[in-house]
This record gives sequence, structure tokens and C-alpha cells, in this order.
Amino acid sequence: MTSTTHTSRVFSLETMDVPGGTETILRGGRHLFPLLPRAFAGVRRIGVLGWGPQGRAQALNLRDSLAGTDLTVAVGLRPGSASAADARTHGFTEEDGTLGDWLAVAADSDLVILLIADAALAAHHPEIFTVLKPGAGIGLSHGFLLGHLRETGGDFPPGHPVVAVCPKGMGDSVRRLYQQGAEVNGAGINSSYAVHADPDGRAADLALGWSVALGSPYTFRTTLDSEYRSDIVGERAILLGAVHGIVETLFTRYRLAGNDEVTAYERSCENVTGPIARTISRAGLRAVREGLDPSARDVFDRAYTATYAPAREIVAEIYDEVADGTELRSVILAERRLGARPMSEIGGSPMWSVAERVRARRGVRELPVDPFTAGVFVATMTAQIDEFADRGHPWSEIVNESVIEAVDSLLPYMHARDVAHMVDNCSRTARLGARRWGPRFQAAYEQIAYPAAERPADAALLSAFDTHPAHEALAAAAKLRPPVDISVPA
Repeated sequence: MTSTTHTSRVFSLETMDVPGGTETILRGGRHLFPLLPRAFAGVRRIGVLGWGPQGRAQALNLRDSLAGTDLTVAVGLRPGSASAADARTHGFTEEDGTLGDWLAVAADSDLVILLIADAALAAHHPEIFTVLKPGAGIGLSHGFLLGHLRETGGDFPPGHPVVAVCPKGMGDSVRRLYQQGAEVNGAGINSSYAVHADPDGRAADLALGWSVALGSPYTFRTTLDSEYRSDIVGERAILLGAVHGIVETLFTRYRLAGNDEVTAYERSCENVTGPIARTISRAGLRAVREGLDPSARDVFDRAYTATYAPAREIVAEIYDEVADGTELRSVILAERRLGARPMSEIGGSPMWSVAERVRARRGVRELPVDPFTAGVFVATMTAQIDEFADRGHPWSEIVNESVIEAVDSLLPYMHARDVAHMVDNCSRTARLGARRWGPRFQAAYEQIAYPAAERPADAALLSAFDTHPAHEALAAAAKLRPPVDISVPA
């Protein structure tokens, strides 16, 4: 792997060792806030378009981080938006010019951050581009628009910096860990950044300043194309789609084996979102297996080696469909078909009626890692890691998109509510993807992996896992992890 390096005229960067090379990253923290006016040189007004989970979190974090400077953060919403009332309760108002029509806010801003829904952005970006000030920066937190522009033969308007800052966690996590960072310096959600267009040489520091202002503990560089692929694939695989397939199929497996409902839920969903996620977060992937006694380790090994290949096959298929635009087209077609109609929810299967009873038992005993569940989950996570590595993604992106975002952002929220609740309440793009690919993972686990787990484990696959370079990459990233877990409200 070649070195991933970049420079900054504002921030002091550092080098992180990763498998096969190094990456240059920025370590965040509130001590860097005084540098933000320099990073945002030429920017006096930041317009955040959208008030979904990311829009709300980013607007609030930016405003708080820039308090006391002459930079203003404004929120732009479409006419008649139901989100306006909530934006007002958070202090953005028409009276002081910090809340307004999205096109008016875009026209009056020096940096316009586009956080409206993907389908809406695909439909309305020409209107936004038309009203931009000369030289105004265009900010993205997702590469979906790039994919759409390529599909339709469009492009970003010339003469504008185009940058992305992509937090590796859901919007609620971005806000809550930022708030916790008021007490623990550096607490936050890691972010990647990309410079897609840099007409005046200021784009990198613009992006780095944005990431620091969001509270990112560390920021690493990628490309908009690479971010789009890893993000969309991850949503459909280990972050949402695959984890839903895992817990649904395992709940059924344990019920058929004679477990009562509560025990089956504890061995499946509760195990993934609880002890397995915590172990990976605090000690890495290898620690899950190493913490088991020999007999349980054999169960893990058989589950791991039976699951890896079918999971890898689906992750590769998802990646291909993201890369060639098929997945993007499916999202846009679904949006057109569904329109404003509500999507049906997936939380109607029998297992989710058990969730409240399981949560009521917490604190009564320490739930151990279930070795079979752990083997299935870790194999699926490793399959995604390997697919990203083979496709040339940088290691910071690989471990953040495949591991850190899962165990430090999404799984804690799933633990507080449940996996089905998360899938039913995530972004439309992620929700559509999870609903499409989750059943594919379910079928692969039930029809291929679980029957194969009755056979002895594959020694070669286990050896590859034990010596996997991801362990080194995760250990490097762990040195930058804030000493605080996300606080999820009840």
C-alpha cells in the first residue's frame, strides 16, 4: 500500500502506521477550535441545507464550535418543511437570519453543506448549484451525489471547492459524543474527508476545519468515490443489512434448538449489540475469540469458517452493484415509486416483541459472549474488511466503515432500542439498502453457513484471521479512541 499523505497550512498533522504503509491523519480536540477561523478563511457564513439527523447534528456542532467568532451557521429548509419548528427550538430562527428557505440560504453562504436526503439532492441539485455565490464551497457528507452525477452525465459547477467530511456514525452519535466532548476532550465520531475540487488551494483546510468543528477525534483522507462505495456497501452489509440478517436467523435457530424467547433473543440480538460489540470496541476483533474457553472456541471456529465465504460473496456482489451504479439507480427508482408513502416496517417478526423483556433483565447478570453468534458476526465483519482491502480502500476507511462505526455508533443505539428499530428509523438510502440485502444475508446464513457449521473448522481460514492485518490497523486506530463510550438516551 502506498503512503496516504496530505498537508495543512493550519493544523499539525501526524503519521499513523497502517499495514503496508502509513497514513497522515489529523487528531482532533477542542484545543484546535481557536484555529477554525484560519481554516475557514474566506468563509463568513456556513449554510447547512437539511435538518435530518446529520443536518441537525452538524449545524449544532458547527454553531457551538464557532461560538465567539464572526462565522455564522444558518439552516436552510425547503418551503413548508415540517422540520422548521424543531430547528427553531434549537435556536435557529428567521428573525436573526439563521433559518430560512434553502435556496436563499445557499445563495447567501460561503460554504454550503448539502445534507438533504439523497433522492431530494439528486432531484434538486441543479437549483442549488445555480444560486451559489462565485467561489462558494460545496460540502457533502456522502458521495451519493457524485455517483448520481456520473450516472446522468452531470458534474459539479466549475470554480467551486468541492469537499466532503463524512462522520463515521449516525447523526445522533455525532451530536451526543460532541456534547460528551465538553467533559472529555476529543470525544466524538471519526470522520473521513475528501477534496474533489480545489480551484484556489484552500479546500483541504476547509474540510479539516469542518471536521474539527464537528468534534472528530481523528480525520483521515479518502476520495469521494471511495467514500461513497464503502459507505453504501457498509450500510447494506455489516452496519445494517447483514446484522439484521444475523440476529433474525440466529433467533430462529436458537428457538428451534429449544431455547425460550428471552434466551434466544439474548443469544442473538443482545449478544451482538452487547458483549460482542463491547469486546471489539475495547480490545479488537481477535479478543472475541481469545476470550472463549477451548470448547466454546471450537464453536466459534466452526461458525466463523462456515460463514466467511457466503458472507464475502454477498459483500462482493453489493460492492459490484454500488460500483456500477445499479444500487444507486435502485434507490432513486424506489424513491420515485414510494413517493411520500411511508415504508413498511421490518420490526414485525416475532423476535422483536421480546426486546422489552430482555432489556428489563439487564443488570441482573453479566451476559457472556455466545460463541456461535460471535463466529457468525466476526466472519461477516471480516468478509467486509477483506473486500474493501482487495478493492484498494485505505486502512483508516476500512476499519472505520467496517468496525468502528458499527461498535462505537450504531450497535450501542441498537442495544438501547433494537436492530429492527434502527433499520426502520435510519436514512431512506440506508433503509432501502438494508431491506433489499438483509434477506439475502438471511438466506445465505440459513441455507449455506449454518449447515456447514456442523463440519470441522477450516484451519487455513482461522490462521488467516489470526494473522489478519486488520488487527494492526485497529490497534493503530484504537490509540486515537476517546476514553468514553457513547451515552445513548433511554
